[in-house]
Amino acid sequence: MSQETTAIRTTWFSLLSNVALALIKGLAGFFGHSYALIADAIESTTDVFSSLLVLLGLTYAKKPADKNHPYGHGKIEPLITFLVVAFLVSSAVVIVYESIRHIQTPHKTPEPWTLFVLGGIILWKEASYRIVLKKSRETGSTALGADAWHHRSDAITSVMAFLGISIALVFGEGYEAADDWAAICASGFILYNSYLIFRPALGEIMDEHRYDDLVEHIREESVKVSGILGTEKCFVRKAGLKYHVDLHALVDGQIPVYQGHALAHRLKDHLRREIPRLGHVLVHIEPASREERESSGPSGPGKP
Repeated sequence: MSQETTAIRTTWFSLLSNVALALIKGLAGFFGHSYALIADAIESTTDVFSSLLVLLGLTYAKKPADKNHPYGHGKIEPLITFLVVAFLVSSAVVIVYESIRHIQTPHKTPEPWTLFVLGGIILWKEASYRIVLKKSRETGSTALGADAWHHRSDAITSVMAFLGISIALVFGEGYEAADDWAAICASGFILYNSYLIFRPALGEIMDEHRYDDLVEHIREESVKVSGILGTEKCFVRKAGLKYHVDLHALVDGQIPVYQGHALAHRLKDHLRREIPRLGHVLVHIEPASREERESSGPSGPGKP
């Protein structure tokens, strides 16, 4: 199964999960007199729309390169991540506003059975977070990573709701708004997670270097190609689920141009075969000095 297909299937899992939980939380909050649960339902509803955005973005990113997009359509993914972050921030603001308004209005103590609903939700959302995060790491998808943090944010808001309702039930009259205060605290966690999601997506848009492990892997694989004596510059930038590489490779400076050209193609093919997540690989051939030719070994010269 391709990385793109895995990411899309995982997003469908998130989407259906969020639809079901938004309904459960909304009904439980309404009949159980808990605004923390209703706030949780609002957050899950925004998750539904954000999952739809992620799904559309991943589907668009799968489109092959064309004349106007020679590097493919992968840059749509961090843009979608920005929209997901906007949904998260908006939901946090709405939760704070409605919680404050609700605190100022006398209301009933939440029903005890809402704790059982929240307990099940917490377990499910934490499991969903771990499943989606694992798939995000496997595919290298920032949008899927954002979706995973949506699940973790949902789990956090549910934990805060659980604590708030418990306080309201234990201490009784005068503490009915405890779950509203819990919802406000949860919004702070949502905003913090929004930053954690936003930062890597921004780095991807700005072609920030964040791929030391991949560069090391590329250097190690490069010197396995007969005729490649080492590597110098190696730049990596990410677009969607693919990593595009600009690599300077050292070869014997005495060989003919056509042989150096053939070596560049062999190196490119080898790298794309051994590291499937690579997209475009541009190889620039550099002539090695006599000292570099003599010192070349398993690690190759030019490696920092």
